[in-house]
Amino acid sequence: MRGMAGELEGRVAFVTGGSRGIGRACALALAKAGANVTISYVGNEAAAEEAVAAIEAAGGKGTALRLDVSDANAVRDAIEGIIQEQGSLHILIANAGISIDGLLMRYKDEDLEKLFRTNVFGAFYCARAASRAMMKARWGRIVFLGSVVGEMGNGGQSAYAATKSALSGMARSLARELASRNITVNVVSPGFIDTDMTRALGEQQKAKLVETIPLGCVGSPEDVANAVSFIASDRAAYVTGTVLDVNGGLYM
Repeated sequence: MRGMAGELEGRVAFVTGGSRGIGRACALALAKAGANVTISYVGNEAAAEEAVAAIEAAGGKGTALRLDVSDANAVRDAIEGIIQEQGSLHILIANAGISIDGLLMRYKDEDLEKLFRTNVFGAFYCARAASRAMMKARWGRIVFLGSVVGEMGNGGQSAYAATKSALSGMARSLARELASRNITVNVVSPGFIDTDMTRALGEQQKAKLVETIPLGCVGSPEDVANAVSFIASDRAAYVTGTVLDVNGGLYM
């Protein structure tokens, strides 16, 4: 599923949470395929600037903007700004997300609200704002970043799993709603990927997890980005309302 050079030439893409990890890899893959890419970040400006530099070093065009996706007005203004500056918006990769783990009995209300506001409301706000330009262009790709946890569950992650499984229902509904305007809506669902989040796990925890993966290894952010790049292209014109698993067989 490696992107073809130039296949996204002239397309305008927005990747939320694009300063590091999976989001950064997605932004780079889209840029390499020819898209003009804007990434958003919450606080790490240095990482965002480095991501933009990597995009430009690869021959692409990149921009970074600070954005809290849980703020509906800020999302609307950011996306309107991209459309005004770039002329349109064709591809949305709703990747920004947080994880707050905890057992049900001890879980705090404020953490539950923060998790849903970022992971679910944020994705909804972005899709709502982006879809207007896509409907006008009669072409669009909306991709939500899910998680294997949202499909198979995991102890201590009930709230996080709920936010990620919510994206699947939202994608399927929006796929039906927007199909007549040539806009596809899908979820790419990563498994155990080598990112800052998973590097925080101990070696024993990692080894145990790898034992449960049929392919016997951890995935890379690029593995996910390859799938996202495919879904965002014309090659995936007949793919909508689906969940594409990138998990090495961890969940089938």
